[in-house]
Amino acid sequence: MSRIFVTGMGVISALGNSLEENHHALVRGACGLSSLELFETRYAERLKFGEIKIETARLKAMLQASESDVTRTSLLALHAFQEAVAESKCTREELSAGDTALIAASTVGGMCLTDELYHDANSVSDGSPFTSSYDCASAALYLQRRYAIDGIVNTINTACSSSANAIMYGARLIRNGLAKRAIVGGVDSLAKYTINGFNALNILAPQACRPFDRERNGLNLGEGAAFLVLEREEDCANKHKYAELSGYANANDAFHPSSLSENGEGPYRAMLGALAMTASASDLIGYVNAHGTGTENNDEVESRALIRIFGQCPPFASAKSKIGHTLGAAAAIESVFSILALYHGEHYPSLGFSTPIESTGLTPVTEYGRHPFTRVMTNSFGFGGNCSSLIYSKV
Repeated sequence: MSRIFVTGMGVISALGNSLEENHHALVRGACGLSSLELFETRYAERLKFGEIKIETARLKAMLQASESDVTRTSLLALHAFQEAVAESKCTREELSAGDTALIAASTVGGMCLTDELYHDANSVSDGSPFTSSYDCASAALYLQRRYAIDGIVNTINTACSSSANAIMYGARLIRNGLAKRAIVGGVDSLAKYTINGFNALNILAPQACRPFDRERNGLNLGEGAAFLVLEREEDCANKHKYAELSGYANANDAFHPSSLSENGEGPYRAMLGALAMTASASDLIGYVNAHGTGTENNDEVESRALIRIFGQCPPFASAKSKIGHTLGAAAAIESVFSILALYHGEHYPSLGFSTPIESTGLTPVTEYGRHPFTRVMTNSFGFGGNCSSLIYSKV
């Protein structure tokens, strides 16, 4: 069975507009959470968000995207996609070849333009350029058109685990001989659809979130995109390799539409399955990028699952304390952060933590440190109990 390597990465988040900018921010322990400046909502000053401080019009100009129907979601995807394929030195011919797959993930897609569609539906017009972009798959379809991608193209929406499952799907396509390379990742932009939806669940924090802290009281929503280029070992012998995708698994505890079971059965089985695929002991995991939303349910349940898997939990942290919860993009962005940690031998701090949860007593990494290790695990747990874990190994 072919080994699968990451040969290129691209990312844009509230921490920075490139791989290099995000890495520097992670090392500094920077926080990208702030009040909203570019997005109109009644919650702009009342809540904190992981907003990318680039206007949509400026993004269009930067990316030379002149289409009338292109959304902010598609622009963020294009930004990360371009960096990833450039890093991997993918040619236009390779991108359009039938053996290149594009697997994207999103929960919002073109629904970031809900307001425009509402206004259009209530006026007399000859149609709207936004209608064709409203689909959840609009970002992938835009990339497919722009780069004439002729291979398998798909979009996955399993809520917060979406891009973890996109990464897994891409790897399976390669392992089953259906693609030589897969460009995999996720994107979501801030939208009233999600801000109002999460607010209705009463899980948005008024201040910067505090993952795994006893006083945590909710999450912050963010926006961003990340893509990774996956390639078979035999097809990337002469390429730079960031890491090997060595383990992955998906599980579902089917417990509740928006909560995990108290003993963390879904997270436990996802982590157990990813470890089984690597055929290695849990003590070889040197760092865990936890799902770590900062909500009451998730952090206690994930802590219990970590203890069930590891006993003595390895160093772990939550990237959402820096960029917010980027929903369908979360697993892809956090895969990039995890691979950067593995590649450079670094642990990045979880922000906002002061006191452990009483029932579990776990303390995340709170300071930057250099600690070489050979494997990193990253967790992503979605609504409906859809839980996924990925393991990357050092090359």
